[in-house]
Amino acid sequence: MPRIRLVCLLSALIVVGTSASAKPPSLAHLFPAGAQRGQSVAVTATGTFDHWPVLVWTSGTGVTVTSEKDKGKLTIKVAPDAKPGVHWIRLYDEEGATELKPFLVGLLPELVEAEPSSVEIPPKITINGRLAKRAEVDQYSVRLLKGQTLLATVVANQTLMSPMDSVLQVASSEGFVLAQNDDDHGMDPLIAFKAPEEGTYLVRLFAFPAVPNSTIGFAGDPAYIYRLTLTTGGYVDFPYPLMATRGGTGSVEVLGWNVPDAAARISVTPEKDEDVATLIHPDLANAVEVRLVPHPSEVEHEPNDAAHPQPIVIPSTISGRVDQSKDRDVFEFSAKKGQSLTFRLEARSLDSPLDAVLTVTDSAGKTLVEADDVRRNRDPELNFTSPADGSYRLVVRDLSEQGGDRFVYGIEATLSEPDFRLSLAADRFTLEPGKPLSLPVTVLRRNGFNQAIEVRLEGFPAGVEATSVRSEPDGESARSVKLTLTSKGTPGSVPIQVVGKAASGPKLERFAQLPGSDRTSMPAWLTVLKPGVVAPAMETNKNRKK
Repeated sequence: MPRIRLVCLLSALIVVGTSASAKPPSLAHLFPAGAQRGQSVAVTATGTFDHWPVLVWTSGTGVTVTSEKDKGKLTIKVAPDAKPGVHWIRLYDEEGATELKPFLVGLLPELVEAEPSSVEIPPKITINGRLAKRAEVDQYSVRLLKGQTLLATVVANQTLMSPMDSVLQVASSEGFVLAQNDDDHGMDPLIAFKAPEEGTYLVRLFAFPAVPNSTIGFAGDPAYIYRLTLTTGGYVDFPYPLMATRGGTGSVEVLGWNVPDAAARISVTPEKDEDVATLIHPDLANAVEVRLVPHPSEVEHEPNDAAHPQPIVIPSTISGRVDQSKDRDVFEFSAKKGQSLTFRLEARSLDSPLDAVLTVTDSAGKTLVEADDVRRNRDPELNFTSPADGSYRLVVRDLSEQGGDRFVYGIEATLSEPDFRLSLAADRFTLEPGKPLSLPVTVLRRNGFNQAIEVRLEGFPAGVEATSVRSEPDGESARSVKLTLTSKGTPGSVPIQVVGKAASGPKLERFAQLPGSDRTSMPAWLTVLKPGVVAPAMETNKNRKK
């Protein structure tokens, strides 16, 4: 081989050898998956981490995460005034970021399950456990007085995204099953058990795969992580009404089990710029949220059947309950000819067992339009255009004609104003210096929105150029656009937001939703790599709502 060719070949090999593929961290799950307010807990992060320690991003305030010396070990400190509920955690390093994972802040004392799990525990506690292997059954003993009501509830599949469909039992000390439940809130169970006699009772938990397969028997896996709350104290199921007027004052009723008179009503005191008010009381084992709305909030009252329709105004929200089988809640409203109205009902998304059907009729009871299960969470949304000036009726019922105290719902009744939504195909992106990154944004135009939208990126680090792009009312850009990012080589890793603003007409501004989620307040993530490091293929992440 001529010498010049050999030199060129060696040079090419050196260039290839200096490039490396980025290996961002991955996070399968956190264990334990929560902690009590004011406590600090050692947490194991299961995943792959080529660079340790990692950096940590958390949503909101009140939860601080520190990487310890040993790989995969974290210390999570929860402030005494941290907001109860879900806090989101993302780990990241110079080569990328993990997907978001939930960490729950609770109000009760907590413990971490230790094998064997058949131990006696106090009846006011949250247990962090896992069904780590096939055929595993976790069992806990609880001492109850005659007539005491034990509330047992599991958080696993719905919020923690554990791939398990769990079953919960309460049994006698001899092992006879006295109560059993699965699929109360999503695939997670709940039992309210009243002790017939004083004694020791067994609480058992086992699971099947959330996605059925060919296996027979109880399932288990290190990813089968759960939080089991047991309490004989107050536990909230729902606030009532479910929604309150933003800026208003007042209180809501607390519905649940073992709720003492002192906690039966709680004042709604929202924080500034919050979309919800979090209700906390020292006599309750859990917190509950009331959504804040910009229009009047009304409460359904009986009788409101076809002979006694309850008048409502548009816009407004209505909190109601299908409290018995074959119940029909009927509301009467007025509309002008050609007026377009939207009725959005929430029930299953609030963990209500109501499988709602919405119907609009004329004043004589003739059905004009009906909706059922138009959302993935089985809650209906109905659009109605009035054919003439007059009075109309909105009817709420359960699809299977069931009812009860827990069959609550909330309806948002509004004028169908033009609007738009933005969504992303992934929740994290990696940018190579000198190589443009195309960030796709899906545009959903609703109710005839026909204005141009200026789409831009916010939060990107110094050294990155990101030009805004315009979504026109017609053509391909009306449905999707692409933001182009370039880097001058300054590495960094930061949260980012994609924002759309109407160029004219209604002054609307919307933040892009993460994939598989309606969380618009949660940022995506951008990592700018060091020169010579190649970005991995883009991943999509199907985060779930809660």
